[in-house]
Amino acid sequence: MKMFARFWQDEAGFVVSSELVLIATIVVLGMISGLTEVRNGVVQELGDVAQSFGAISQSYFFSSVTGHSSSTAGSLRVDVTDFCDEIAQEVAQDSPGCMTVTLAPTVPGNG
Repeated sequence: MKMFARFWQDEAGFVVSSELVLIATIVVLGMISGLTEVRNGVVQELGDVAQSFGAISQSYFFSSVTGHSSSTAGSLRVDVTDFCDEIAQEVAQDSPGCMTVTLAPTVPGNG
């Protein structure tokens, strides 16, 4: 009977384990939301890099050259505007222009 009374009054392990479960839950929830924001920021920056590459002018020109007994014709290449090449004014946390990020909906029970 004394042993049962000692077990009944002993709360040392219960308090520590419940506190650890609470702290671990808060940490995991914080990590999930933090990593989601990191993912969104990385996607945003990679979209910005892609737009900057698209904005580079790839046109070139050189004129003809004539020497003593030879000559070369000149050349011209103009970079025309492609679909989504215009740099749009972006609002912070928006997807870059012409880039849509969609997540597949999760269906409960299809794990």
